[in-house]
Amino acid sequence: MGDKTRTQPGAAGRAATADRPSAIRNVVLVGHSGSGKTTLVEALALAAGAINRPGRVEDGTTLSDYDEIEQSRQRSVQLSLVPVEWDGIKINILDTPGYADFVGELRAGLRAADAALFVVSASDGVDGSTRMVWDECAAVGMPRAIVVTHLEAARADFDEMTAICARTFGGEDPDAVLPLYLPLHGEAGGDGHAPVVGLIGLLSQRIFDYSNGERAEQPPDPEHLPLIEEARNRLIEGIIAESEDETLMDRYLAGEDIDVKTLVGDLERAVARGSFHPVLAAAPAADGARYGLGTVELLELIAGGFPTPPERELPAVTTPDGKPRPALECDPAGPLAAEVVKTFSDPYVGRISLVRIFSGTLRPDETVHVSGHGLEDRGHEDHDVDERVGALSMPFGKQQRILPSGIAGDLVCAAKLGRAETGDTLSSKDDPLLMEPWLMPDPLLPVAVQAHSKQDEDRLSQGLSRLVAEDPTTRLEQNPDTRQVVLWCLGEAHMSVVLERLRGRYGVQVDAVPHRVALRETFGVASNGHGRHVKQSGGHGQYAICDIEVEPLPPGSGIEFVDRVVGGAVPRQFIPSVEKGVRAQAARGIAAGYPLVDIRVTLVDGKAHSVDSSDAAFQAAGALALREAAASVRIDLLEPVSEVQVMVADEYVGQVMSDLSGRRGRVVGTDQSGPGRTLVKAEIPEMEIGRYAVDLRSLSHGTGRFSRAYARHEPMPAQVASKIRETAGAGA
Repeated sequence: MGDKTRTQPGAAGRAATADRPSAIRNVVLVGHSGSGKTTLVEALALAAGAINRPGRVEDGTTLSDYDEIEQSRQRSVQLSLVPVEWDGIKINILDTPGYADFVGELRAGLRAADAALFVVSASDGVDGSTRMVWDECAAVGMPRAIVVTHLEAARADFDEMTAICARTFGGEDPDAVLPLYLPLHGEAGGDGHAPVVGLIGLLSQRIFDYSNGERAEQPPDPEHLPLIEEARNRLIEGIIAESEDETLMDRYLAGEDIDVKTLVGDLERAVARGSFHPVLAAAPAADGARYGLGTVELLELIAGGFPTPPERELPAVTTPDGKPRPALECDPAGPLAAEVVKTFSDPYVGRISLVRIFSGTLRPDETVHVSGHGLEDRGHEDHDVDERVGALSMPFGKQQRILPSGIAGDLVCAAKLGRAETGDTLSSKDDPLLMEPWLMPDPLLPVAVQAHSKQDEDRLSQGLSRLVAEDPTTRLEQNPDTRQVVLWCLGEAHMSVVLERLRGRYGVQVDAVPHRVALRETFGVASNGHGRHVKQSGGHGQYAICDIEVEPLPPGSGIEFVDRVVGGAVPRQFIPSVEKGVRAQAARGIAAGYPLVDIRVTLVDGKAHSVDSSDAAFQAAGALALREAAASVRIDLLEPVSEVQVMVADEYVGQVMSDLSGRRGRVVGTDQSGPGRTLVKAEIPEMEIGRYAVDLRSLSHGTGRFSRAYARHEPMPAQVASKIRETAGAGA
């Protein structure tokens, strides 16, 4: 980490492998959209010798963002794995989308990784969503480092960005966020901008010059020494403060020159345990060059400073029925415990599962137990089955390089697991386990879909089920009240990608239609109804007469039916027929076509005919009586109301509360929820929050999150109800 000379890269086209967990590093790249994560992945792969030219594997396809949707949008929309090898260490680089709609892919990457590399653009700074992910990583003790990109931008300032990172990420300890290198600037051009052509190693006190397209090491010039001294002293003090050697600070303050190897060792240990967060700089290689600025230094940090899989605590496990099991260890000889972190489809191979192996060894063609995963409410059924693993491979762009096995700590792709979905646990069929699930974001943006044609209708169900199996951040709902098929997504971009995948991958064309909210109707006041169904058309006729009383009940009461007939005016065998007719009419609605609820219907009188009365006739009479009772009184429309909790940065609380009020919401309280965060609690009609997932993100600059839960149905304001009735009438 700054004291090494150029390292020999691996051979392009050869799959990176590891024979022991300690030779593996799993790192996830985190950063906002446009920060340069994918470009950085390609630069690291080029520097490590995994590819021969920027962004391309040997078959000419792209290394990252090779999915057709990603290419058309020029944006990462899914988690991708790029394995490289450096100094005998296999580095699994997990590239994640930066756009908030694809936070589910980010969460999967965090689950699969042992350390996080935060990618920050020198020209754009740190956004709110990146700060939130940093806090999430801090909460679980995940080691983190920072790399600054886009140093070529005219307004890029590495020193200023390092200071911003120290304030933003360092919290109460800004000296835990310090640079390991300083940028070396070349001669300024006509615009006055001096490009970064190399790095100054603070610990090694060496210059690493990239100006000629290669990495050349040399001693610093005299003018660099004052700059190095100030930053180096601060870095050494920061490292010593994290050292486990309590004598080191006293020796340093006494004027002892601490050995660089000692400092590097303490630095690597501090980084691995997540107490120190180095800042580096990186840029892609120039045309024809092997090394991009800072790529060697970054690979050295990952290989030397990031933790090995055995150094990280593994997720808790139980038996599938919930009984506790001893904690796992990252041991290839231990019990098999692996987790599907991503599921995707290959047009030739079929379903492929990206698997993180936490314990044991996974082998092709063996039978494993699939357990999971507590997301039945999203259309993902729980699994408790045995399946045979197909071929194991390592992804590299579109290629799948065959592997003989996968060991604890590694990431592999497993083919032909037809039942396994994202989040499921793979274990031995003789010793089944279930891993504690990771946090999945709740999809809160609904889109109602319908098949575009009869041919699409035949394939719709299968296509949707495969789609939600791949993406646990979607939820499939067959709404019995509105009779709509609803896909719940994380945002508009997520929705667009989901529908595009449905069309392109599964050949199902759907049309998005307005999402309907499940309204209800009820009587505003008591009323009476007379139902007369009398017809004579030759042979047996139809004869049934009934009189009912209807009165409203408290919310949530449903429909009560009471028999108060005396003297046998309605024969006993036909009283259930009247009730059946009343309930059928209530289900169809009486004013705007929404189900009728919260009423008591009392049958008080009626008439029958000894020959012409029948079950069907009294059903019809019951329905007619209910419609007549509704004709002369006020019928209220009831709308569902949700309890909403909004977590937002303090500076946006006022805007959020004002927006909620504008949605006919009632703010019921606020609570402080950690430093700089407020939880706003409100009750809002569901009709007003269909797009709230999108609007809140805009309102809070990406920092707001919310949850919703059904509370009750309550009467809709008269002016809103009037518009609903007009729409229903026009539709009829």
